[in-house]
Amino acid sequence: MSALLTLDRMTVRRGLCPVVDAVSLTLRAGEFVGLIGPNGAGKTTLMRAALGLLPHEGVSSLTALADAERARMAAWLPQAREITWPVSVATLVELGRLPHLPPGGRLRAEDRAAVEAALEHMGLAGFRDRDATALSGGEQARVLIARALAQETPLLMADEPIAGLDPAAQITTMEVFGGLAGEGRAVLSSIHDLGLAARHCTRLVLMDGGRIEADGPPEAVLTEENLARVFHVRGYFARTAAGPVFQPLETIR
Repeated sequence: MSALLTLDRMTVRRGLCPVVDAVSLTLRAGEFVGLIGPNGAGKTTLMRAALGLLPHEGVSSLTALADAERARMAAWLPQAREITWPVSVATLVELGRLPHLPPGGRLRAEDRAAVEAALEHMGLAGFRDRDATALSGGEQARVLIARALAQETPLLMADEPIAGLDPAAQITTMEVFGGLAGEGRAVLSSIHDLGLAARHCTRLVLMDGGRIEADGPPEAVLTEENLARVFHVRGYFARTAAGPVFQPLETIR
């Protein structure tokens, strides 16, 4: 499968201290990669630098692209979820189509179809005419995910997209992301819920201290040794008839 993101020895410094330290990573079409690790591991910084939003050393294949081309290649969903523009849900989701329109261009039939599909994916079809600022925090988060989906890029990068969502919305989001990978696109998402990451991601990348500590299928990354060393927890992982199941059990002191 073709590579949609390539990082080569990417380093991001805060002063003299590297917060992302010589990370090399390739993300290919068909992968749903969960970026996991404790707070401060460098996950958000890595993704923002890969998109060219932070100064960095090393190479990101995305930063080699012109701005317009990059916006058609990768959609970005940051951690911030609050919507401050008093516009309808549909209007906000339509913003995801801007990279595909000429300057001053109007939405075409294919753009409207992408918007409607994104609203349906996130269970928002009945919300399309509501004021986005009047929604709950979790509903606003789903609207912003829909906007990223409407962008219809080969690569979607999302920073803690399921934080603050109820269980049904969390599972729906992970299923939608998995569906994108199944269609031949790719998703890179930071995730703190290791159970959902184990169940839905095709691959996990474990970061700690700005470095990649493990990279592979969920069962190869969520090992007893990695959990103890990086997260300081003990957990349970099993392949069941219902799919992979992981549950953190207790801290290790």
